Amino acid sequence: MSGILYFVPTPVGNLEDMTFRAVKVLKEVDYILCEDTRTSGVLLKHYEISKPLKSYHLHNEHQATEKVVQDLENGQNLAIITDAGTPGISDPGYLLAKACADKNLEMICLPGATAFVPALVVSGLPNHDFYFAGFLPQKKGRQTKLKQLAEEKKTIVLYESPHKINTTLEQIKQFFGEETRVSLSREISKKFEETRRGTINELIEFSKSKTLKGEIVLIVNNS
Repeated sequence: MSGILYFVPTPVGNLEDMTFRAVKVLKEVDYILCEDTRTSGVLLKHYEISKPLKSYHLHNEHQATEKVVQDLENGQNLAIITDAGTPGISDPGYLLAKACADKNLEMICLPGATAFVPALVVSGLPNHDFYFAGFLPQKKGRQTKLKQLAEEKKTIVLYESPHKINTTLEQIKQFFGEETRVSLSREISKKFEETRRGTINELIEFSKSKTLKGEIVLIVNNS
């Protein structure tokens, strides 16, 4: 009988965001796939979880997926976690999910932490119909993607790193227009969690006035 692959969300900030069920599953599986064994080791130690950790990240997921599928077919129950948030949402996990689906192996994704949902909820922008775009392309295809997003009459959800945020805000102004309203959330679920809302010009001014830290979620609306 084949095993089960569990996609287990981990906290994006506060360690207390871990669910009881997530801890239980991680304590019961045969081993845990993770992006960084050092980062995940801190979380597992906090919850007294003693299970083998195996690296599964963007640079080895193609090679590692085949072995994971074999272990599942041999009856092992496994879990995949990422450094923060839900596996497969702008993090490794999709290739493994596809491989398991192709083999008709059982998968269960636990509900739990993800960065964009809290940011969307507190943005004050329409959230009944939104487009999750994740990270923009680094270089090639970036402007094409922004043009495409600017034509969407939906609220757009973007992830961005601190060192690119000023450039991205300027590009949003260029492609979406000066009337665009934006909400910027950072350090979600951490001590210095912060959300700023306003026009794109107001957000540009705010971003340039200080050095922002932590992963950033942008909620953009130009409807």
